[in-house]
Amino acid sequence: MKSLNTAYLPFQLIFLIPGAALTLCGVLFDFLSPAVIRPCLMLSGAAVFLCALFLREAAKRRQADFANDVCETIDALMEGHKPENYRPYEETDLSKVQSRLLVYYNRMLEAKQESEHDRQLIQELVSDISHQVKTPMANIRMFTGILKDHPLTDEKREEFLGTMAAQVNKLDFLLSSLIKMSRLETGTFILHMEDRPLYDTIAQAVGTVFTKAAQKNIRIDVDCESTVTVRHDTKWTAEAFENILDNAVKYTPAGGKISICVRPWLFYTRIDIADTGIGIAVAHYHDVFRRFYRTQETAAEEGVGLGLYLARSIITRQKGYISVKSEVGKGSTFSVFLLS
Repeated sequence: MKSLNTAYLPFQLIFLIPGAALTLCGVLFDFLSPAVIRPCLMLSGAAVFLCALFLREAAKRRQADFANDVCETIDALMEGHKPENYRPYEETDLSKVQSRLLVYYNRMLEAKQESEHDRQLIQELVSDISHQVKTPMANIRMFTGILKDHPLTDEKREEFLGTMAAQVNKLDFLLSSLIKMSRLETGTFILHMEDRPLYDTIAQAVGTVFTKAAQKNIRIDVDCESTVTVRHDTKWTAEAFENILDNAVKYTPAGGKISICVRPWLFYTRIDIADTGIGIAVAHYHDVFRRFYRTQETAAEEGVGLGLYLARSIITRQKGYISVKSEVGKGSTFSVFLLS
């Protein structure tokens, strides 16, 4: 498409010639005879009339070209590529319209990609839920059939009922964890970020695992000044600490030790949660944060492999991060970093 000045240049010259002729006639009016002035005026008027017609047709062609170029741009975007006639550095009406269309196209593309990501996420969640729920449900169904169709001694009946109760508790824990996971991944939870003492949040998390730790004679030491204040969501952060501590208690042998050490840095506050448990191989540092990941060494312990995954998701959404260092057979240290 031609620019406005280039398209109108010939018609500007046509206007310039009769204009100059009329101006000259006005200057030399006293020296020219009517026989000369009359033809000049007639020719100039005809030239102006023709030029006006030409300009009108040129404007129509320009509008048609502009419409065609815009349609080509839209067709190209609909096919998923940039228009060939796009010149972002030109100061033309077409380039301005194309720029806005490209901005709109990019936003629609991002929305489409986000929608596709959400769709895949929902499919994965449904698949995970189906897979994880299947085992406890099958166990409950099996033991129900045994209790219903077979004569059992009171001792055996109590044993089966206890097993069913354990499966129900496992199913309840699983569904609770899945609900938390889905809320985190779909962004349907709200963080209430406040400047609060970190000691209170840690105490809340320790309180939830203290009984389990006492049963295994595991000591929990906390090194945190009561004056250390961090901007965080107390409820969800306590949930993250609880998940890390629960793993520490679960995989630390009886008589072991768990230490929590808080150290404020310039931009972050570091919280180290160290245990004397079975440890983690270096090759599995990243795996332990995956959803439903469990090693062969931990398969015998209760759990579904969501604790560390949830902990990392919670901390990440508060602009923090988690790292781990471990030595097999000697213990692990999970380091949580929260913005100071």
